[in-house]
Amino acid sequence: MSEENSEFRSAPTTTGRLEVQLKMLDDGIEPPHYAHPGDAGADLRTRLDLIIAPGERVLVPTGVAIALPEGYVALVHPRSGLATKHGLTIVNAPGTVDAGYRGEIAVTLLNTDTAQSIHLSRGDRIAQMVIQRVEHALFVPVAELPDSFRGTGGFGSTGGFTSG
Repeated sequence: MSEENSEFRSAPTTTGRLEVQLKMLDDGIEPPHYAHPGDAGADLRTRLDLIIAPGERVLVPTGVAIALPEGYVALVHPRSGLATKHGLTIVNAPGTVDAGYRGEIAVTLLNTDTAQSIHLSRGDRIAQMVIQRVEHALFVPVAELPDSFRGTGGFGSTGGFTSG
């Protein structure tokens, strides 16, 4: 990284907000923004009109490219209203946008409804993007892990899951 870009590495502004460089790839789409004060996710929109059939998944472009500062990630989450009302979700939720990625953000949507298609129009909100700090771990090989209260208990070990 060059000296002129070193400030971008830690880019909080004087307002306390993180500065994220944004390139709109489609001038007809609204840029990501927070619908309400205090919201964690900024809305992403579709650049296409499309119909997603029951059980179908489709990669949907948003017209947005960003440059995150080093040490941050954008996580793309489903919109709860679309999930509840229409069964629309994101296949790999949350989707991960790494700091080094500069291409268009696209969202793999899945229609979980078994009977109804979902109609989306260009500009509709389809997902929300949450920006978070990332910790990079130093993975240290060991022969044994220390004991813990949970131990090796995995899926269903707390009694929350029962089958058949």
